Amino acid sequence: MLAEVWSAALDGVRSVPVRVEVSLASGLPAVSVVGLAQSAVREGKDRVWAALAHAGLALPPRRITINLAPADLRKEGSGFDLPLAVALLAGAGHLDPGRLEGCAFTGELGLDGTLRPVRGVLAMARGCRSHGIHTLFVPGTNAGEAAAGENRIDVIGVSSLSEALEHLRGERTLPPTRVDVEALLAGDPLPGADLSEVRGHLGPRRALEVAAAGGHNLLFVGSPGAGKTLLARSLPGILPPLTRREALEVTTIHSVRGLLPPGEAIVRRRPFRSPHHTVSAAGLVGGGAPPRPGEVSLAHHGVLFLDELPEFPRPALEALRQPLEDGWVNLVRARERQRFPSRFTLVAAMNPCPCGYLGAALRECLCDPSQVARYRARISGPLRDRIDLVVSVDSVPFRELTAEGVERGEDSATVRTRVVRARERQWARAFAGAPERGTSPSLDAPGESGGGSRSRPPASTNAALSPAELNRWARPEPAGMRLLEDAAARLGLSSRAVHRVMRVARTVADLEGDESVGRHHIGEALQYRD
Repeated sequence: MLAEVWSAALDGVRSVPVRVEVSLASGLPAVSVVGLAQSAVREGKDRVWAALAHAGLALPPRRITINLAPADLRKEGSGFDLPLAVALLAGAGHLDPGRLEGCAFTGELGLDGTLRPVRGVLAMARGCRSHGIHTLFVPGTNAGEAAAGENRIDVIGVSSLSEALEHLRGERTLPPTRVDVEALLAGDPLPGADLSEVRGHLGPRRALEVAAAGGHNLLFVGSPGAGKTLLARSLPGILPPLTRREALEVTTIHSVRGLLPPGEAIVRRRPFRSPHHTVSAAGLVGGGAPPRPGEVSLAHHGVLFLDELPEFPRPALEALRQPLEDGWVNLVRARERQRFPSRFTLVAAMNPCPCGYLGAALRECLCDPSQVARYRARISGPLRDRIDLVVSVDSVPFRELTAEGVERGEDSATVRTRVVRARERQWARAFAGAPERGTSPSLDAPGESGGGSRSRPPASTNAALSPAELNRWARPEPAGMRLLEDAAARLGLSSRAVHRVMRVARTVADLEGDESVGRHHIGEALQYRD
C-alpha cells in the first residue's frame, strides 16, 4: 500500500514543497525514515504513533518506509508530524487518497493528538500557491499567520488530528480562515518612545527626522546619559507605517526564526532590534547550521540599534558592510548558500572617548590622545563611511531638563506626518504609479525571483539610490555643486561619501517639498559628516 501527501520544508526564509511518501509492505514490522530527515523529524514517528493510538486508530503490522522528497533537501523541525500521520492513515485505508489531492499539511502533534504551532507557516503558505496546492491544513494558532499571506489558497486551522480527520472524511466542515491585513495594520498605535519626551537636542531631533525620511544610517556621539538611547528609541515612532508587502516580509522572517508571538497573524510595527555588544558575527548577520537570519534580517524594514558601538567585536562590525551597502546578506557554506534580506536603518551610539567625557561641560576628560585614537579606531573607516549622519549629542542643562514652563518639542505624530510626505515623494519617483509600495518585490534577491529579470529594482528611499538615480534625481544646482566640490577637496571625502552627502541632501529637499537640490540642502547634509 502506497500513499502520499504534501508538506513543506524551510530553506532559509523560503519554503520548498515536500512530498511525504509512505509505503506499507509485507515483512517484519519496522519503520524507517529516509530523505535527509534531521532528528526532530525522525523523532516525529514516535509522536505520530502515540497520537494515532490515542485516537483509536491502529496501523497494520507492516514494514513501513517513509520517504521525504526531494531527498537531497535537509528536513528540519516538527512540522512533518501531521502530514506523516495523514499519509499513514491514507496508506492503511482510513482515509480516501482522492480527498488529499491539492492539500498540504504541517503541524506538530502532541501525544494526545493535539496540534501545536510550528515556525515558518507564512513562508509555507506563500510557497504552496506556486505548486498547485489549494488547501493548507495548519495548527489553529498558526491559521491567522498563514491566511495573512495568501488569499488564493484555503487555510484550514485545526486543533487536533481527530478534527482534521473529520474534515477530510466529510463528517464536518471547517471554514477557511480569513484575515484582513489592511485592518490590522491600520489599527496599530505609534511604537517606541515619543519625541515629545526628548528635552532640547534640536540638532539630534532634526537628524532623526532626516534619517527617518530617507532611510539613512545615523551615529550619535555623546557623553554617558546625554540622551542617545532615548533619541534612538524614538525613531520607530516617526517612521512610516508598514505597507502590506513590508509587513509580510517582516512576518516571514520573524516566523522562520520562531519569534512571532502565538496567535499573531502579522507583525504590525517596524522592528526595533537592539542586540547586546557581546553578539557574535553569526548572531548579527546570520549563520548556524543550517544558516538562519541574524539581527540585521530581523531588523528588515525597521531599525537596528547598536549601543556602545566600539564595544562590539570587530568581526561583527565588519560583517555589517555588505548588508549596509546591498540590503542583503549572502551566507555561503560548504553545502548550501542562503540570501537573507536586510534593508534596515542603522542607528548607533558611542562615547567620544573611553571615559566618555571628551568635550563635555559637566566633567573633565581623563583620556590622553592615544587612548582616544585607539578607541575611535575600533570603528573602521569603511564602516564609518557607510554612516550618512554623524551627530553630537550634548547633555541638556539641568534647568532646561526640569523646568515645567519649558515648551516641549514636537511629538512623534507631527514629525511622522512630514516623514510620510517625504517618503511619498520618493515612492512616486521610484515606482511612478505602481500598485503597491515596497523596497523589494519579494523576499527573493533581485534577479532570483524566478521572473528572469536581473535588473536592479528602483530604490524607494533616498539612502538606497544608485549612482544613476543620484545623477537623475539628486544632482545639485550649480551653486550646490560648487559647495560639494569644495567640501570634497577640503574634507577628503571618498566617492562613497560624496554620494551619501547627495542622498542626504535629496532627503532634506524632500522634507522641504523642493524638487531640486540647492546649496542650503548640500550645506545641511555636510554638517552631518564627521
